[in-house]
Amino acid sequence: MSDRLPLEGCVPAFGRHRTYPPRAGWLLKVHKAVQEDPQVFARADAPVTLGVGSSMVPALRFWSRAFGLSTDAPIGGPRPGLQPTRRGHWLLGEDGADPYLEDPGSLWLLHWWLLQPTCQVPTWYQLFARAGLSRMTRDAARAGVQRDAVDSGWSAPADSALTRDITAFVSMYGPTPVPRGHEHAPVEEELSNPFRALNVLRVEEARGRHRPGTQELVIDRSAGRAVPATVIAYACLTFADRAAPGARSIALGRLRTDPGSPGRILLLDGRTVQRALSRIAESDPGLGLAVVDSGNEPAVTFRARPDVLADQVLAAHYELGRGPGYR
Repeated sequence: MSDRLPLEGCVPAFGRHRTYPPRAGWLLKVHKAVQEDPQVFARADAPVTLGVGSSMVPALRFWSRAFGLSTDAPIGGPRPGLQPTRRGHWLLGEDGADPYLEDPGSLWLLHWWLLQPTCQVPTWYQLFARAGLSRMTRDAARAGVQRDAVDSGWSAPADSALTRDITAFVSMYGPTPVPRGHEHAPVEEELSNPFRALNVLRVEEARGRHRPGTQELVIDRSAGRAVPATVIAYACLTFADRAAPGARSIALGRLRTDPGSPGRILLLDGRTVQRALSRIAESDPGLGLAVVDSGNEPAVTFRARPDVLADQVLAAHYELGRGPGYR
């Protein structure tokens, strides 16, 4: 994996969310709207149809596509515009797995999907899946993303675009600001930003020799202990399918530390990965999944294609007949 470009698998674009993080209800709103009218985002009355301010309309479209829940229809197709993907129908459909994102595992699943190829938020990928840092100032975060973008052969992103990314990143995952003179954050603000419930990011006063008032972004690299075992197993199997195509095993070390691995993206330690995979293997022997000690380091083995097993694991979690990648 050492010959990979730093941001391989990502789209070289920044700041396209207009600084708006994905709000509660947005993904379902887009799913329903594009089924009724694939051209909804091209209409002048899109803000009325979607029930948001005009400046938010592009952000709704961006996030739905970034999570892989919708995509542009083929040129020349019968219904040009935006259309739900299989994944979108599976999660958000009328009989979908969790259209209102009530299962805590659904937010972790979306977080995983957001950072998969082709990832449309390279800043997110760099901070979670590439850098592996726990503490950084906003300036350091921008510099790291800019460095990896250039090392990936891209044009250096503008500071303004990276600033928008960092602002949206903190708004999406960070704690809700408490207004001056109040003891608690507004309830409606807490509820409108669902990914804050993952508790993966804090904002603290910077340590060491920094200017007074400098803040550090603190990513909690132990937050993944809250991820359901089924989501961990799904992520491990889909990663194995991509990272080791055709193989019937993958080392747990790769699942924990490779750039873009479940360990990096879902903030998992090795023990949590191993425990989750063992739990799934024991709960459903029919999967043919096993965690073995090969003498050097533990590995997970699978008798069938890992992408097929991943679908089965996730479908069982949501008590559905098929998974998001069904054929």
